[in-house]
Amino acid sequence: MKEYDFVVIGSGIAGLTFALKAATHGSVAVITKRKGADSNTAWAQGGIACVTSDEDSFELHVQDTLEAGAGLCDEAAVRTIVMEGPARVRELVELGLHFDDREVSGHREPDLGREGGHSKRRVLHVQDVTGLEIEKTLLRELDRSPRVELLENHMAVDLITAGKVGFAAEDRCLGVYVLDERIGEVETIRTDRLILATGGCGKVYLYTTNPDIATGDGVAMAWRAGAVIANMEFIQFHPTCLFHPKAKSFLVSEAVRGEGGILRNSRGEDFMNRYHQQGSLAPRDIVARAIDAEIKRSGAHCVFLDITHRSPEFLQERFPHIYETCLRFGIDMAKRPIPVVPAAHYQCGGIKTDVNGATSLPGLYAIGEVACNGLHGANRLASNSLLEGLVVAHHACEALVREQPTSHAARAISLPEWESGDVQNVDELVVIYHNWDEIRRLMWDYVGIVRTSKRLQRASARLRNLQREIREFYWNFKISVDLLELRNLATVAALIVDSALSRKESRGLHFTLDYPELSDRRFKRDTLISRT
Repeated sequence: MKEYDFVVIGSGIAGLTFALKAATHGSVAVITKRKGADSNTAWAQGGIACVTSDEDSFELHVQDTLEAGAGLCDEAAVRTIVMEGPARVRELVELGLHFDDREVSGHREPDLGREGGHSKRRVLHVQDVTGLEIEKTLLRELDRSPRVELLENHMAVDLITAGKVGFAAEDRCLGVYVLDERIGEVETIRTDRLILATGGCGKVYLYTTNPDIATGDGVAMAWRAGAVIANMEFIQFHPTCLFHPKAKSFLVSEAVRGEGGILRNSRGEDFMNRYHQQGSLAPRDIVARAIDAEIKRSGAHCVFLDITHRSPEFLQERFPHIYETCLRFGIDMAKRPIPVVPAAHYQCGGIKTDVNGATSLPGLYAIGEVACNGLHGANRLASNSLLEGLVVAHHACEALVREQPTSHAARAISLPEWESGDVQNVDELVVIYHNWDEIRRLMWDYVGIVRTSKRLQRASARLRNLQREIREFYWNFKISVDLLELRNLATVAALIVDSALSRKESRGLHFTLDYPELSDRRFKRDTLISRT
């Protein structure tokens, strides 16, 4: 049995930042089911929203975040994360990350971008590959740390809790079962300080901007362990995903609109001014619903993002990745508008935590997209996610060292070894792939940008049947990554549907035709779900 002072599951900005900080206090394992660089962070194009300009202020950033969150943000958490942002960003720069800058009056200043919902330019970026550069910087630093072990191609199966092993005095997290994909065996890893940084669940939908790893693993494991889950009805759909039969969910950054890009319908009209005073730079929930409405009204397959008024030189310098990708699919964004559609992008709900990442289960922390700490409310403000990862990782490390010392009583509890079914069936993969596809299609059709109670009820009924089928496979057959991901997808899909059914109003990212208005009478602070 392996044992560490800290175990981090996930290798994005939140997980790696925590691991680097925790390494000064003890041994750390970073568990990731693919390679270290395979994370949602590496796909982030826009940047980090952070107050660095004299023309900006913390108060403006706070107000923009609260407005986007549609009344559901925790203002104290928002203020903490916004105000501590500059210090955490400086730490990234000290590690060697260089944000784009420009010369102003003989000195260099950050070249700040602007995105939807922001009242000022405040997005620090590295061209349009900010997340990838952050990931490279953190992994490079991780390689230099002798106290961090990176366990690649290891997938967490389930959390080990005192309650599950029969210790009734205090339920807490004791460790985790992990599948070593290279040999197909499950290991037992002990820790009384476990941090979930597994990202979101975009792959629960048929169309998503997320990488294939985004299967909701952390939320599903935490729910099975008895932790409280919050606000899963709020799934953000990014308004502008490249529409092309050969493009696999390629995101066209909101920064393109920040630099003057205009959304046009199939008739060439600048339609967004009919929906919001900020036009194409309105908050994401509003833009996504507007695009959905325009597509349904016209019968067109997509809308178009027009930035042809900017020079090819500017576009190639500011958006080299987007420019080259579009060109590869035969679209010169300097000469013609980019066809775009909305796609599932970000999970605003998640494991309920405080601003330190503490969950309802002692010894278990959650940071980054997997967590719901009150920053995003009912709709995330663009580029606040990377900021959250940095700040909350810092808080979590400090809190764990301060408030969660090594529990000698917990370490005295014997942990059982993993028991797995050994049956193998040639039809197993066919069923797994069929169920995976069915979940993603029913979520897209019934639990998308615009919802109804009848569609949600249909989704709920079918998901219950699918979960029974998957449970039978899980207990009777030898586990695999595909089966584990399917199990987690089904769990998270059901949590999204149950949460959506319980909110009888439209707020932020949750819009239902049965209750189309904000409602003070029907409003509830948070949608909370737990297994216990």
